[in-house]
Amino acid sequence: MAAVHILLLSLLCALFVYQCHGACAEVASDTEAVAGKGFKLGCISCKMRSEVDASATVDWYFRADGESDFSHIFYYDDDGPSIKDERFNERIDWNGSKQSPDIQDASIYVFNITFNDSGTYRCFFNRMLTYKYYEYQTLVDKVVHLKVVAKATRGTASIVSEFMMYFSIIGLQVWLLIEMIYCYRKISAAGEEALREAANAECLALGGEGKDNCAGVQVGE
Repeated sequence: MAAVHILLLSLLCALFVYQCHGACAEVASDTEAVAGKGFKLGCISCKMRSEVDASATVDWYFRADGESDFSHIFYYDDDGPSIKDERFNERIDWNGSKQSPDIQDASIYVFNITFNDSGTYRCFFNRMLTYKYYEYQTLVDKVVHLKVVAKATRGTASIVSEFMMYFSIIGLQVWLLIEMIYCYRKISAAGEEALREAANAECLALGGEGKDNCAGVQVGE
C-alpha cells in the first residue's frame, strides 16, 4: 500500500507543477461572431518573468470595414472600465484580469453584435515593469480581425483541431496508465525482494543451519 500511496502522490505533484506552469497562455481570439449574439474579443499578453511586479492599462481601438481610421472605443485601468465610443455604449463588458493592476488578460465581451461591428480591433497593453532600482515601460499591440455572420459556421481547421485535441488527451491518458502499471510492478517487485532478504536475515539470526536452508524461506503475501 505504501508504494501505491507514493506513486499517487508523485502523479499529483506532477499535475500540480504542470498546472502552475500553464498559468498564462497567449491564446488567440476567435474571429467569427454571430449577429445578434454576444462575443468575446480575446487579448492576452503574458509577462516574460512572472516574478516581476507590474501594472498596466488597456486601450481598445476599432476600425470598421470600409473605414480608414481607428476609433478609441474602450479604456481600462485599476479604477475600472470606460467606454469611449457611443456605438458601444452599454455593449462592452470587461472580461479580463480582475482585482489586480497587473493585467495580463485584457479580453472584453461585446453584447448584441451587429454586422456594423465587422472590422479590425486593436488591443494595447501599456505596462510598467517595476524592478528593484528602476521601472521599465512596454507597449504590446494585439490585432483581431472580426467577421460577423448571420449563422455560425465551422471550418475544417476547427474540426481538425478538435480531433487532434481529443486524440492528444486520450493518448496522454493511455501513456499515464501504462506508466502507472509499469511503476507499480517495479515498486512491487522491489518490495517483495526487500521482504525476502529481510526474511532470510531473520532466519539466519534465529539460528538457521545455513544460507541454503534460509534461502528457501517463502515470503507471505
